[in-house]
Amino acid sequence: MPPAAPIAPLLGPALGLSAVLFTLGVAGVLLRRNAIVLFMCIELMLNAVNLAFIALAQLQGVGGQIMVFFVMTVAAAEAAVGLAIILAIFRHNQSVDLQNVNLLHG
Repeated sequence: MPPAAPIAPLLGPALGLSAVLFTLGVAGVLLRRNAIVLFMCIELMLNAVNLAFIALAQLQGVGGQIMVFFVMTVAAAEAAVGLAIILAIFRHNQSVDLQNVNLLHG
């Protein structure tokens, strides 16, 4: 009797890629001080989570795919609010470097 084929042959590589993307996003958030790069790293982390949800949906069913829609909704709201904040900071300081931003200064 031949060995059984794996149920989800791409689950491991997809979760590995998701972990690498999430790690790159976390490293970018911790190491960079530019608001736009920080914003892109947060989006990268959200997309890594989406990839993990889709990969796990192979085993769990449509629950992971439904969660992706919720994460995409949060990402869209974060994009709108985040870009508005970045534009306001740029108009006030003429820079998007977060080390020079002191919004609580009177």
